[in-house]
Amino acid sequence: MADINPFESLQEQIDDAAAYTDVDGDVIERLKRPERVLSTTLSVDMDDGSMEQFRAYRSQFNGDRGPYKGGIRYHPHVSEAEVKALSGWMVYKCAVVDIPYGGAKGGVAFDPRDYSDSEVERVTRAYATEIRPLIGADRDIPAPDVNTGQREMNWLKDTYETLERTTEPGVVTGKAPSSGGSAGRVEATGRSTMLAAREVFDYLDRGIEGATVAVQGFGNAGSVAARLLDEVGASVVAVSDSQGGIYAADGLDVAAVRDHKRETGTVGGFAGADETLSNEAVLTADVDLLVPAALENAIDADIARDVQADVIVEAANGPLTPDADDVLTNRDVYVVPDILANAGGVTVSYFEWVQNRQRFSWTEKRVNDELERVITDAFDRLVDTFETYDVPNLRTAAYVVAIERVAEAFDDSGNWP
Repeated sequence: MADINPFESLQEQIDDAAAYTDVDGDVIERLKRPERVLSTTLSVDMDDGSMEQFRAYRSQFNGDRGPYKGGIRYHPHVSEAEVKALSGWMVYKCAVVDIPYGGAKGGVAFDPRDYSDSEVERVTRAYATEIRPLIGADRDIPAPDVNTGQREMNWLKDTYETLERTTEPGVVTGKAPSSGGSAGRVEATGRSTMLAAREVFDYLDRGIEGATVAVQGFGNAGSVAARLLDEVGASVVAVSDSQGGIYAADGLDVAAVRDHKRETGTVGGFAGADETLSNEAVLTADVDLLVPAALENAIDADIARDVQADVIVEAANGPLTPDADDVLTNRDVYVVPDILANAGGVTVSYFEWVQNRQRFSWTEKRVNDELERVITDAFDRLVDTFETYDVPNLRTAAYVVAIERVAEAFDDSGNWP
């Protein structure tokens, strides 16, 4: 799977959906490529007095519907192709849930677990300094992603505000509440995953209560989705992380698994499991619902042929390759795409940005209620498009909705040199 280019996957998804729209072909070509990409090298002092260099990127894909918006990830495999793809997915994610943002994404190619906290802070501040000319509350608003969180966003905000000699909490979202962050932000991606699962099971006249679930990836999104699915009556029988998976036929105690991972660093060795599984075995477990919540391209065509779940809800970005999508469509497996299912993160980031602009904080209940409204409305529009346009799957329907919204914004504004 290493040779699958995520940017090419994005472009293929856009082409698939464009065939069902009346959007001009030249506009579609414009919507398949980023407007600009920053590629830079960070030179950072290490604790031992040495200096290391890190490749870093920021892709601003499209700003037709509003300021660029997208996370920052720290991972050894961060590449230009990856951030371009992720920034494109953000454009269509914001459009499908109808929030007024464009799309961006950034990253630094390193594993923060191999560095001290002070070294990670210096990398973050070096990155913030490099992207400072591109970002701002009305220009480009970063957020957390893989291996980043409130701590890193606080550092980014402080660096920007110090260098710009201003106070601008809306320059970044996903901050700690004490620094202007929103209640409900940490759980938002997992919550939208649960809501999307609930809605699709209701659409299929099945109901989520009693459904068996496998979650591949037990980080923030995966663990929160697992807990919330458990709370609405589903039975989480399998979970995995980067080191492997576990299975319990009668359901796992999700809270206990979370505590075990916090203590040991992995779900492996959990006493309440019946057996251990590989990551691939979790993806192909005999369950009603599969939630891929790790990195992109986790499921290729070969794995897709062995998937036993009837429904897939994508908590990760781009976890299915286009070939896997084709296989699952032919097998009548319903896939709720990432650009809707995991849109809770960017939606609550939008709520955080609104609160920062208003200098007024919402309660967690208001945040969660507003998020539920956004996700359920978006799902209803998705299903309506799926049935009206006679598209092959829910992903294509989501892109039809999103492409038409972005193209309309572009047409309304006009094009000039």
